[in-house]
Amino acid sequence: MMSSIRLPRRNGSIQLYETTGTPLAIESCSPPVTRIAYAAAHVVASPLADVDPASTTVVDWETTLAFRRHLWSLGLFVAEAMDTAQRGMGLDWETTKELIRRSVADARACGGGIACGAGTDHLQITPGTTLTDVVRAYEEQCEFIESTGGRVIVMASRALAAIARTPDDYANVYDELLSGVSQPVILHWLGDMFDPALTGYWGHPDVSAAMDVCLDVIRRHARKVEGIKISLLDAELEVQMRSKLPVGVKMYTGDDFHYPDLILGRDQTYSHALLGIFDAIAPAAAKALQALDEGDTARFSAILAPTVPLSRHIFQAPTRFYKTGVVFLAYLNGHQNHFRMVGGLESMRSLVHLSELFILADQAGLIRDPEIAANRMRLVLALGGVE
Repeated sequence: MMSSIRLPRRNGSIQLYETTGTPLAIESCSPPVTRIAYAAAHVVASPLADVDPASTTVVDWETTLAFRRHLWSLGLFVAEAMDTAQRGMGLDWETTKELIRRSVADARACGGGIACGAGTDHLQITPGTTLTDVVRAYEEQCEFIESTGGRVIVMASRALAAIARTPDDYANVYDELLSGVSQPVILHWLGDMFDPALTGYWGHPDVSAAMDVCLDVIRRHARKVEGIKISLLDAELEVQMRSKLPVGVKMYTGDDFHYPDLILGRDQTYSHALLGIFDAIAPAAAKALQALDEGDTARFSAILAPTVPLSRHIFQAPTRFYKTGVVFLAYLNGHQNHFRMVGGLESMRSLVHLSELFILADQAGLIRDPEIAANRMRLVLALGGVE
């Protein structure tokens, strides 16, 4: 069903837009077999909690978990408590523990795949904070995740980035941490476009030199590293690093700009997926991966091609605010009944940005019900003074 709506555009005008996309059917399916695919999932704030969103986190647990069940029904795994869930941008460690506990239990109940982010975000950095403190903070979170039965994704650490002085400082922290984990983990190298506090991670401002430090750590602990996700938005760098990984260590793309080509791969090498954009484009991701399982690479590319402009828009600079677009699309598609976010991040994208997101999502077939989405879009625009 088509719907018409007046939308603000970049040139300052208000233009009539008629939805044109054909919504992709949402059909339950099994996990893909040729690729491993994680969707980093967002959390749903409780809109009626009378709290200061800058200091207190209140999550709508049922709606948050219902979205994870939606992802599992599409055959996607869930990457829990990652930056998409606003780790370090509104989601504190105590709430994160409850999120992990509930999500792992739900995954077990419905047979869904899950891995959870471990970081150091509960560590208070002081002039006396040491590298040993960073290791202990990492260990605390890893041990908690393992105690729930979850698999661990080792996230990049702001605390480590703040106090490390040399590449050896990074290597020593990861050496000690990886020596103690009880099962193989996925490492996560998050670029400074996602978090400016991680600038110069691995001890080098030059990304190629930083990659060498990371690869050395992985080679020393290849039996404890199931894979690495890199989120640097640099396809050539990912391909280069992928070619240097030890046998058996997987590359998980976190590149929300170039994911179709990286997942498809070339010369029998490819990346698996651990992507924030898979939260927003889950139906398309599921159908594309089904096509890849069937050997239909043309259909795989055709399904994902119209999602790339949407993803590049959602992840445009300042990239760290991509969560706003992810949650907004979930709101448009009825996965939650409000557009409020943990930490008040719903205010971090403009009405023009959200209007363009609406258009690109429609063109990608990712507006589930155009009439409902248009009505919700009108409510948001009205709050901004657009009649």
